[in-house]
Amino acid sequence: MPSVTAPILPGAEPFRHDGGPLGVLVLHGFTGSPQSVRPQAEALAEAGYTVDLPLWPGHGTAIEDMVPTRWSDWSEAAEAAYADLHGRCEAVALVGLSMGGTLACWLAEHHPEVRGLVLVNPLAEPPADSFRDVLRGMLQDAEVAPGIGSDIAMADSHEISYPGTPIAAVLSLFDGVDGVASRLDHIRCPVLLLSSREDHVVPSSSGDLLMSSVSGPIERVWLEKSYHVATLDHDQAEINSRAVDFVGSVLRGTGGEVGAGTSA
Repeated sequence: MPSVTAPILPGAEPFRHDGGPLGVLVLHGFTGSPQSVRPQAEALAEAGYTVDLPLWPGHGTAIEDMVPTRWSDWSEAAEAAYADLHGRCEAVALVGLSMGGTLACWLAEHHPEVRGLVLVNPLAEPPADSFRDVLRGMLQDAEVAPGIGSDIAMADSHEISYPGTPIAAVLSLFDGVDGVASRLDHIRCPVLLLSSREDHVVPSSSGDLLMSSVSGPIERVWLEKSYHVATLDHDQAEINSRAVDFVGSVLRGTGGEVGAGTSA
């Protein structure tokens, strides 16, 4: 795993809460940090769950630390975090934003015992080859492209994220998405999909692919007031409430049932 050269940014630290025997693994996105999904982690902790929110390799410090990282680093870290939490809990559900949603899908594909997924604007659809070719061309002249972080509609909200996008790292992410997309039918647990109507990072077609591909029950809820980082945006309270209710339904058998289809 690439070495870290800078301290963790204030506010970007991982989060851990030891609650009851039921666990929730919460996963942040590409170039972001645990801060982007900490409100959801804290809401789940307040509901009595054991919650882990790891910091991905290369994230939350300095962008130079992320440049050499790849999909294998983040997926291995996700596997280690899941194994640790599963070893301490009777059952586990997953919550993921953006690339965190990709990694949540990847874990569910490889661990059928996962009880349920809460996915917020997840990247599940492989980007077009033409877009990857553009990035490969950019890589000839630079390591870093413009940033994608803090896509938030609320003016006074901000995501702790890098100002740039490491190009080789994002191309590796896309390779990981290829593998995840090819196995979406292996996801048989209930899924709650939360999609922003206006997202400037991940197209809504990524959610469409999930809706048509997973084998288990899936419910889609549209977020009308938030952009990509909806977890820090106008719909944060709704996401928190729905996540707690959904996790209760899959881990405790309480709360609302997961439907099959789209909610307005």
